[in-house]
Amino acid sequence: MSDIYYELNIKINPEIEDLIAEIFFENFDCEGIILAEETYKDLEMISTTEGNLRVFIKSDDDYEDLKFDIENILDISRIEFLERGMTEFELGSWDFTLEQKQNEDWSQKWKEKWDVTHVTEKIAVVPDWIDYEPKNNEVIIKLEPGCAFGTGTHQTTQLCMKALEKYLKTGDKVADIGMGSGILSILAKKLGASDVYGCDTDDTVIEVAKENAAKNGVKCHFELGSADKITDKFDFVVANILHFVLAEIMGDLKNIMKDGALMSLSGILDEKKQMVLDAIKRENLEIVEEIPQDQWTSFVVKNNRS
Repeated sequence: MSDIYYELNIKINPEIEDLIAEIFFENFDCEGIILAEETYKDLEMISTTEGNLRVFIKSDDDYEDLKFDIENILDISRIEFLERGMTEFELGSWDFTLEQKQNEDWSQKWKEKWDVTHVTEKIAVVPDWIDYEPKNNEVIIKLEPGCAFGTGTHQTTQLCMKALEKYLKTGDKVADIGMGSGILSILAKKLGASDVYGCDTDDTVIEVAKENAAKNGVKCHFELGSADKITDKFDFVVANILHFVLAEIMGDLKNIMKDGALMSLSGILDEKKQMVLDAIKRENLEIVEEIPQDQWTSFVVKNNRS
């Protein structure tokens, strides 16, 4: 193991921490990320300052080469998100500093930030390294936070989990579009789904999701892909994706829903929900429920006709 690693500190809008984290997980050998300036108790945020992500990167490149690569990736990503409808305010400044540091047991410091997440009275997400006894028939999902997206701590993930708990029927066939860590697929299986399929456009998360499913003793089918490539149809669909992506692919999502199927849509900032509502209306989907949490919202919709 090298005795050197790089620590990057980047200023962001904390509302889109998952989006920025994905850039680093997808493009660098990123070992972990800490939202350093937020404080949690039982993973409920009790205080926050302006967003600052601490990103831990392994790299054999020298300082200047790595800094150049980071600047290039961030420039490309920022242009892409602005072209897709996000604002400068929503993205944050993305000013960053990069430091070369001696290797230390920072992974233990990272783990100290985490505890059991009680999503509902029935559902708990438990980090791998914590011993936890389920209470009152809780559904427990064991994960290593930070290894991929959808660790159960972010509001958008929790909104989908709440929808699954409320609306999933035993025996339902489920699709998880943009499954990340596989947490929603795993939950669906534990709640009684007969068959669960998950796909993601990021090839780095596929093996992680498979490992997480095995760790939780459930069988799901995960593969690289997107909704437009799916020919099967499902009783329940979950899509925890950014609002502008949901709007773009709403037709593809509807196409994989059986008649009468339900879908949980999440990843939607309150001020951007009209974009998703317009797409829901365009595809003639019926809104069953709107579920808010903090500055985020989600929709449960129904496919009443083909």
